[in-house]
Amino acid sequence: MGQDMLERLEELVRIESPSRDVGASRRVTALLDRWFTAIGLNPRRIESASGVHLVLDDPGDAIGDPILLIGHSDTVWPAGTLAGELPWRRDGGVLRGPGVLDMKSGLVIIREVMERLQGRPHRPVRVVITCDEESGSPTGTEVCTEAARGVAAAIGFESPHPDGALKVGRRGSTRLRLAVRGRAAHAALDPEAGVSAIDELVDQLLWVREVVAQASRTTPVLCNAGTITGGTRANVVPDLAEAEIGLRFIDQDSENDVLARLSSPTPRNPRAVVTTTIITRRPAWAAKDADRELMARIAAAGAALGQHIEGRPAAGAGDANLLGGPLGVPTVDGFGPMGGGAHAVSEHVLIPSIAERADLLEQILAR
Repeated sequence: MGQDMLERLEELVRIESPSRDVGASRRVTALLDRWFTAIGLNPRRIESASGVHLVLDDPGDAIGDPILLIGHSDTVWPAGTLAGELPWRRDGGVLRGPGVLDMKSGLVIIREVMERLQGRPHRPVRVVITCDEESGSPTGTEVCTEAARGVAAAIGFESPHPDGALKVGRRGSTRLRLAVRGRAAHAALDPEAGVSAIDELVDQLLWVREVVAQASRTTPVLCNAGTITGGTRANVVPDLAEAEIGLRFIDQDSENDVLARLSSPTPRNPRAVVTTTIITRRPAWAAKDADRELMARIAAAGAALGQHIEGRPAAGAGDANLLGGPLGVPTVDGFGPMGGGAHAVSEHVLIPSIAERADLLEQILAR
């Protein structure tokens, strides 16, 4: 692997870029912008409430529709992680640091291959780098949707399966807020005047569990009440309470059914008001024939390089869900290098696999 790729990766990781930090997003996107501009490409910056997205087109030899490469510049790590629990370091053939696997090494691969292709016949390429993937792509979804227009296929640069296999099909992921408005009152002097938002929320969570259990008789649905908030003190009947719920779906039918049922909650206490709001949603992406055909072409390109490339479904969700799911674009994800520990202090990437993935991407895009 070339020293320049290692140096770029270190430079990128050292710009900490947590989701929802607009200033950090601008700094990391400015670096990416300079990288692509230096090789003659013309990135377009899209400002948003989450930060800055980056989109660029390389017309290549102008034969055929472009291949879309999907990445993201944000990480789950807060500012200060580099100076604390996860410093940048190299241990032999392993690199460690916040976002090194998810997914700054993938961005370095994209940049490397785009440079290799300049001045050579190659397929048209479109690159989109979102800034809020780790928070559900609240603004990145629209950017991806627009970038997908007219593309022949899409390749996502999330990390692969632990054995290096690509991801063909991913569970849908929805974050849902269940909110209850009750009525405050003194818990001892006038409890009947109050309506406990917390009691109602507990009842509603049991109802959510019932809905999920019924749906799971046909197709497994995962449900996790990740946060619960509400109330002020023990002697006050709480007037507000809410939970944030994470749902995972294998297919769009079960996803649509469950979300439709959860959209109309009925209060157990008629004096309470209960609402549900979808915070973020990545639709289920079940692998289709076009995805498998794209996977077969990638495997053939790998075989030409002496690489054995496989693909199978994955549990996690990402921006590729939108492309492979409702938009129907032939899609494969997990094109990032091998490693492990995404979102954990053990996050790391294996150096040899960075070069291997770059070689594979070049083989796919070059004529």
